[in-house]
Amino acid sequence: MSTKPTTTDLEWTELDQRSVDTARVLAADAVQKVGNGHPGTAMSLAPAAYTLFQKVMRHDPADADWVGRDRFVLSAGHSSLTLYTQLYLAGFGLELDDLKSFRTWGSKTPGHPEYGHTTGVETTTGPLGQGVANAVGMAMAARYERGLFDPEAAEGESPFDHFVYCVAGDGCLQEGISAEASSMAGHQKLGNLVLLWDDNHISIEGDTETAVSEDTVKRYEAYGWHVQRVAPKPDGDLDPHALYDAIEAAKAVTDRPSFIAMRSIIAWPAPNAQNTEAAHGSALGDDEVAATKRVLGFDPEQSFEVSDEVITHTRKALERGQAARAVWEKAYQQWRDNHPDLAAEYDRVAKGDLPKGWEEKIPVFEVGKGVATRAASGKVLQALGGVIPELWGGSADLAGSNNTTIDKTSSFLPADNPLPEADPYGRTIHFGIREHAMAAEMNGIALHGNTRIYGGTFLVFSDYMRNAVRLSALMHLPVTYVWTHDSIGLGEDGPTHQPIEHLASLRAIPGLNVVRPADANETAIAWREILKRWTKEFGKGQPHGLALTRQGVPTYEPNEDAAKGGYVLFEADGGEPEVVLIATGSEVHVAVEAREQLQSAGVPTRVVSMPCVEWFEQQDQGYRDSVLPPAVKARVAVEAGIGLTWHKYVGDAGRIVSLEHFGASADGKVLFREFGFTAENVAAAARAVLDSGNEIAAAQR
Repeated sequence: MSTKPTTTDLEWTELDQRSVDTARVLAADAVQKVGNGHPGTAMSLAPAAYTLFQKVMRHDPADADWVGRDRFVLSAGHSSLTLYTQLYLAGFGLELDDLKSFRTWGSKTPGHPEYGHTTGVETTTGPLGQGVANAVGMAMAARYERGLFDPEAAEGESPFDHFVYCVAGDGCLQEGISAEASSMAGHQKLGNLVLLWDDNHISIEGDTETAVSEDTVKRYEAYGWHVQRVAPKPDGDLDPHALYDAIEAAKAVTDRPSFIAMRSIIAWPAPNAQNTEAAHGSALGDDEVAATKRVLGFDPEQSFEVSDEVITHTRKALERGQAARAVWEKAYQQWRDNHPDLAAEYDRVAKGDLPKGWEEKIPVFEVGKGVATRAASGKVLQALGGVIPELWGGSADLAGSNNTTIDKTSSFLPADNPLPEADPYGRTIHFGIREHAMAAEMNGIALHGNTRIYGGTFLVFSDYMRNAVRLSALMHLPVTYVWTHDSIGLGEDGPTHQPIEHLASLRAIPGLNVVRPADANETAIAWREILKRWTKEFGKGQPHGLALTRQGVPTYEPNEDAAKGGYVLFEADGGEPEVVLIATGSEVHVAVEAREQLQSAGVPTRVVSMPCVEWFEQQDQGYRDSVLPPAVKARVAVEAGIGLTWHKYVGDAGRIVSLEHFGASADGKVLFREFGFTAENVAAAARAVLDSGNEIAAAQR
């Protein structure tokens, strides 16, 4: 089997053209029926999408998850009908009724493509530029996967070789995330990536001259991409022959990614709507849809018209997919026969299993010793690196601070990179100072499958990443964000670098688990739990964000209940607890010291460490009540950030020791003292809660 491009000329018949035009009228009809949507781009891009799905890509519509398939990413997700019409025509499972129910409740055709919702959709797109970065991540993952299982194969000859195709619009390329990701792709020389730019000169506000004047093609040349321009036919329509030739040329360039600029006319060939901003995001109107059908030779009185001849022709993609699959299976079996050990390793990874004995490699840290949780995380990663080869990652140029270097001798870099540790299949990714793209590339890596990805930066810079993090959660992707320097404890860098609102803000994202361990042993347990959760539903899990300290914190005895998200770290002495102190991260030791003061004063005090609110909420009510007894109303929560998370846990009778303003530039210990994160202040808050409760009880008597 070979993934190298053939030299066969494109065969393009009248039936192919009729199929393209069918996709156009289906897009117009679908938007017209529901009354809203984006018809114009789907109409003009129909020749490109059809060429990819029917003439270029290796895929099997009967098995959309086939590991040997090429990947397709529609970064311009607003033009979802560009994808839906091809999934319908090729036989991926969508039918005409699905197009008729476009953008309606319960349909398989939502307004923007959604991964896991519609068969054949590789990623959720909509926020512009995200898909470009997803595609870059997929291309990176494909190279790393090849390195895991078939590194010695000749170029284009491995069953793990495939291409990633991405269609992006003007809006995608204006978003900064695409610039970050495209720079990364050029630097990594991802020859398996082909980006097709729909250069239609139209955005919501009109001609793109309102906002853009750079030479985009030259920009991509500067990134190190192989670039081509595809001119339209004289009538303005996309030329499938020219596009096919450009794609084949792109596939032949294996030492860098390829960029193809396709000049198009939005809403072509609608007589009045083409080349207008209205065609971007509005229904064309009954008269214009009818006029377009006349131009294309369709009955203007019919809607969703698909001839038997067309659907029979396009569904031959199923036969071609079966044939391509058979060729691939033969090569795949030959690889298995020749590499039984690698094949066994592949089976393990594909099932989501972890190697036997991996948990034994996780370090246990000495009690009492002060260790920064970022340092503990780094030791866990290095310990696991030798036994979990599919685990890889890096940081946004902060490896020394994030402690995310899994292997100092192996960097994921193209072969001709001058650094001595450069390895095209290396373990450590240098994402560069590109946080937003890093997060979206991690999504692409997770979506590609067969590897486990993490990436790090400072917690305060999660703001740069937020949209991609949100999409991690929306797609249920098992990616792990390593966010360090998690509080004012980082010290002198000051308020620009000190996260205040970030923990609460990230916890507000549904499906994201934010884990803020109290010490080194909680950090180790957290990593173990994250890896275990990956194995339960590999590729269908939840993202995790680790919030880790810069400064050293005391190390306590490991407690397996940390994996439940909240647990009793220190029980009350001298009877049932009269007060419960709840804390996370570096504030746990402050709560422990406050407990000592309260106990010395005769107040039985329990300390609850709550590393992950989300994990805690997943436990049954009985366990949660055992940790936070409903009868104990005197509660104090302690966290060096805004207190938004903690009101539900302390109730009306409790108090929160929090930080409701920005930090300052000073030593971290000074800031903790000045801003009230001291044992004395926490103990005083507990006494105030107890006093208030006593006053209320007396008044009720």
